[in-house]
Amino acid sequence: MTDFYYGNKDSDNVLIQMVDDHDLEVIESQVSSICKLFGPDFYLVALKTDNWNDDLSPWKYNNFAGNAEKTLEQVLEVASSFKGKNLIIGGYSLSALFALWAAYKTNVFNAVAAASPSVWFPEFEEFTKANKTHAKAVYLSLGDKEEKTRNQLMATVGTKIRTLYETYRADGVNCTLQWNLGNHFMEPDLRTAKAFAWALNQTLLT
Repeated sequence: MTDFYYGNKDSDNVLIQMVDDHDLEVIESQVSSICKLFGPDFYLVALKTDNWNDDLSPWKYNNFAGNAEKTLEQVLEVASSFKGKNLIIGGYSLSALFALWAAYKTNVFNAVAAASPSVWFPEFEEFTKANKTHAKAVYLSLGDKEEKTRNQLMATVGTKIRTLYETYRADGVNCTLQWNLGNHFMEPDLRTAKAFAWALNQTLLT
């Protein structure tokens, strides 16, 4: 795992995001968008995974090795350096799924910023219904064309994110579900920035 840092290192607001090479290509744009939407008072810690599918999947499924537990151990080690600060975990796609899952496994994160999360992942819906998140606030978003795919498994993402939103609301979690234009690959940097900006605002209000 490789660490990258952006923003104000002295900020009390620390954002943690699992990334891959594609995320790093647009992360400067993402940081700029967070500044526009929220302001410069944040420190983004981007953690590059060695194997995206394996490292971020919560359990085994097909070509996903289910190594999220090991990844979370490393994330918590990084997070321990920022004890006492407003910690928010987030990401895009499978990284966003990992962020949602992580908030069930630990209480160190005040909020989750999940942009276009891969909630189609098998058994994740059952997991969220059987457990409670520790996050005080959860941002969910999806592109309005993401559920319109020929892949039958991924096509369930729309139904499942609506169900997840209702589950959080029923559990008393401060949650929002935002819809973006386009498919899964449109403006991931802006979508992730919007997620983090919302989470930052919500945690400052509580």
